[in-house]
Amino acid sequence: MAAGAGVSKGTASLALSGADGPSAATRARVADVAARLGYRANRPATLLARRRTHLLGVVMQVRSGYHAELVDHVQAAAEVAGYEMVLSPVTRTHDEERAVTTLLDGRCEALLLLGPELAVRRLEELAARRPVVAVGRRTSARAVDVVRSADDDGVALVVEHLAALGHRELALVGGGSGAIARDRRRGFERAGARTGTRGRLVAGGTTEEAGAAAVRSLLRTPGRADLPTALLAQTDLVALGVLDALADVGLAVPGDVSVTGYDDSPLARLRRVDLTSVDQGAQAQAVAAVTAAVERLDGGRTTRAEVVLGPRLVVRGSSGPPRSAAAGRPRGD
Repeated sequence: MAAGAGVSKGTASLALSGADGPSAATRARVADVAARLGYRANRPATLLARRRTHLLGVVMQVRSGYHAELVDHVQAAAEVAGYEMVLSPVTRTHDEERAVTTLLDGRCEALLLLGPELAVRRLEELAARRPVVAVGRRTSARAVDVVRSADDDGVALVVEHLAALGHRELALVGGGSGAIARDRRRGFERAGARTGTRGRLVAGGTTEEAGAAAVRSLLRTPGRADLPTALLAQTDLVALGVLDALADVGLAVPGDVSVTGYDDSPLARLRRVDLTSVDQGAQAQAVAAVTAAVERLDGGRTTRAEVVLGPRLVVRGSSGPPRSAAAGRPRGD
């Protein structure tokens, strides 16, 4: 190839790698010969020679449909920026700490943590080693960039929607104990005070099982066999468990009980689920997260960035007016 372009092997190598030295005309001539010969550069080897990997490490919850959607958008945004994405999922046997260690061992240049639950101190330790972007969660960790939706506003949109339909008794279901769940609980309580709705908090996790268990606990609570007229699940996955448990006791959605989720994941959009949910702007979050990482890696930015996106309520068939008082309230016995 070098001979075909009339240059030395060293000059051809510099031209193909984009390094300084060869003129624009020489670069064009080498590129033309390379194209005719079907030459394709060994990108990993080139990057290794530059002591760069151009790898963005992503940690996600394997059971989260919303995280899966985020990953799809992160991959696309990374490719546009000239980076590759490396995925390390959190599973039943592979916790968040191990997922992060895997990415560090793989020489990822930055970490994009989706809904991280690591302590602030640990996030700060990681940020001292690599650029870190926390996606979906607020944090006070210094030097950690944040890209998130305004979760308190998102839940408030749901409460206001249900209040406008005539609901006065609501319950917020599941969500765990992390920063995301705390923001959503705060939004629920504040919106309840504004709208005059009565709200209950039903503690639980972030899984389908947590949603089903929450419904069962409401049905068997002494003096509270009557369900609230609307159940707000903190994630779409929790909402699926809520829907299953309600179906098991013969309660119709939304005829007997309205149900809403959060994330507007692909699950919510299924015709048989048809779940009212909150869209957090997955694509916008992914693009902002990749941009934040690349700004530090290639642009030299050192100041902390925080991007907060406004959520959007997506109304579907799982929410409707409350059951009439004349019909009485269905019981779980």
